[in-house]
Amino acid sequence: MKIIDKYILTSYLKIFFTFFFILMFIFIFHLIWMFIDDLAGKEIDFEIIFKFLIFYSPKLLPLVIPLTVLLASIMTFGNFSENYELAAIKSSGMSLFKSMRSLIVFNLLLSIGMFFVANSLIPFAEFKSYNLRKNLAKLKPALAITEGVFNDINTMNIKVAKKYGSDNNLLKDVIIHKNNFNSKNLIVIKAEKGELMNSDSDEILQLVLTNGKRYEEIENQKPSDKQIKPHTYVSFERYVMNIDLREFNQVDFDEEKYSNTYRMQNISQLTLSIDSLSEKLDFRYKNFGKNFYTRTGISNFQRTVRMDKEVKNEDLYSNYKTLLNDYPKDIQISIVNSALNNITGQVQVLTNQKNTFFIKEKIINLHKSNLFDKYAFPLSSIILFFVGAPLGALIRKGGFGLPMVISLILFLTYHFAGTFSRNAAEDGSIDSLLGSWLPNLIMFPLGIYLISRASSDKAIFSLDNILNPFKLTYNKIFLRKKLQSNVSSPKTY
Repeated sequence: MKIIDKYILTSYLKIFFTFFFILMFIFIFHLIWMFIDDLAGKEIDFEIIFKFLIFYSPKLLPLVIPLTVLLASIMTFGNFSENYELAAIKSSGMSLFKSMRSLIVFNLLLSIGMFFVANSLIPFAEFKSYNLRKNLAKLKPALAITEGVFNDINTMNIKVAKKYGSDNNLLKDVIIHKNNFNSKNLIVIKAEKGELMNSDSDEILQLVLTNGKRYEEIENQKPSDKQIKPHTYVSFERYVMNIDLREFNQVDFDEEKYSNTYRMQNISQLTLSIDSLSEKLDFRYKNFGKNFYTRTGISNFQRTVRMDKEVKNEDLYSNYKTLLNDYPKDIQISIVNSALNNITGQVQVLTNQKNTFFIKEKIINLHKSNLFDKYAFPLSSIILFFVGAPLGALIRKGGFGLPMVISLILFLTYHFAGTFSRNAAEDGSIDSLLGSWLPNLIMFPLGIYLISRASSDKAIFSLDNILNPFKLTYNKIFLRKKLQSNVSSPKTY
């Protein structure tokens, strides 16, 4: 390696690693505040918290690496231009692009490394952090029941409409679904009020329900029996339930039973999941179409009509406006009401099924976006380098002032474009491939333009070229008015 290339690479790496550790520290500190509710007040060992931060840190790299590359490239070449080092490099016969060759090799290697990070390290970190966070959630006190949603406590799902009282231990409109050892929901309890009380043992929490009803299905000994299943129905004024808290007090942080989210999958697994989910969705579409056509009753609709040979099949029901004339008025009203009820019901079925299909498509789009992100993320570093390096040479400023401001503006543009495009791809507004690659497609032409301007020692944009048409127009109007005024008021001597 030549001395000049070694000098440029060393200058770049010093700034690169400095900003990398600073930005990682900032994002990790922000991460602590995000999950402060999950970590604080639970007597968790520092080792567990450190594990959580380590497992979550790789997921910050898609944000930290592009911003670090952009900042390091702008500040490196900004310092070279400000100290006239870039001018000396060019005077020695080395062009701007040649001066970047050692940095191009480094960023290419960085892109290759980021591909393996996105394909292997980030899914592994997601697997570890997700399971650890689920285990941390088990340490929440049993009294912390969220209003309006079902809360899992052992084998029960508890939902309350409102919590009140000095200690938030009084509940209103309590609904409990209790599962048996086969995870079947056989018991449903609904009460007007409830109260959480501490028992003599720290491992037992008492839930006292008042004015409620209890419904229980009794499992049939013969599963093949199609008779009505027996059940019990009991009303009560006061009902006491004991909730075992031993499972909450004994949490295994090494337990890893969640492994099916799309963020935990690599490229091959995502490709397989997308194919499988797409096939299932196509089958659901076809199955729903057949069932819906059958439910409408069109296939069973028959009508005998005496036809001549000249009557065509498409003209068979062309006189639908007069079909009701063959029936009495009361039957006509009954037919119309039945048809309206049928249409209303079918519209409701379509609306519900549309929401179901939308969720299924959204899951597939999330898998696709995550797959394409694994290719788009590694290339972002090399693309943002080609934006930052010529931009630093053009602004000719180093330090933390103007380069920092420009870097943040460009990165926020890149980041928000990626956020909006991925959200649009998530709900199917745009293709998932475009949603992942749109930020790179925006920055790539900008990088080419900046390299061409910096290689020819031109400014980013010429104000003269922009203002000249306005100046010419203004001069023409001003001179025309001046001539008209001279003609209308000639001088007298």
